Amino acid sequence: MTSELASQGAPLERLKSRVKRALGPWGVFLEGFLKNPVMVGSIVPSSRFTIAKMLSVVDWDNTKLFVEYGPGVGTFCRPVLDRLPRDGMLIVIDLNPDFIDYLKRTISDSRFVAVHGSAADVEEIVRAHGHEKADYVLSGLPFSTLPPGVGPAIASATYRVIRKGGAFLVYQFTPRAGDFMAQFFARIDKGLEWINVPPCFLFWGWKDED
Repeated sequence: MTSELASQGAPLERLKSRVKRALGPWGVFLEGFLKNPVMVGSIVPSSRFTIAKMLSVVDWDNTKLFVEYGPGVGTFCRPVLDRLPRDGMLIVIDLNPDFIDYLKRTISDSRFVAVHGSAADVEEIVRAHGHEKADYVLSGLPFSTLPPGVGPAIASATYRVIRKGGAFLVYQFTPRAGDFMAQFFARIDKGLEWINVPPCFLFWGWKDED
């Protein structure tokens, strides 16, 4: 019976694999969302307008370490690497091993590091890769749907790891992320990008003092 069930499931698995390959990064992103929508937050990657506006505040000439939470299939990774200095580093952190495996296979830039882990452990991850502080941290994690206590823990660790003058860049589909950030960041700039599916709330939390 077991071998019969396995043989029946094999064609379905092959079909799923072919569909995923045909869809490319969209297929990987969709599969990640279906597996864990609480952590991915959206079925559609961010628009180029959201990316440009979110990154517009970054002082790239003085950026040595850029960190991203929840990189998905790399929607922000490539634009960040395009702007990052040659001696800079981009560390991305994701709990989904499928996303991490996909990014490791598709991004060969020596400045790029993909870590399977929790954003709450960002301080340890940053130190493990030779840095004490990050210049900027970017996050698309859905703060409003994270398990209780996880959002504040991530926001607190992020505040500690960012250098003075750096910022926490957050994009969300609800304004609640600002509530988590306000506990730690005294100055928060806000924006809204309509050309996104769905429209996206943008937040830039600045660390003005240690």
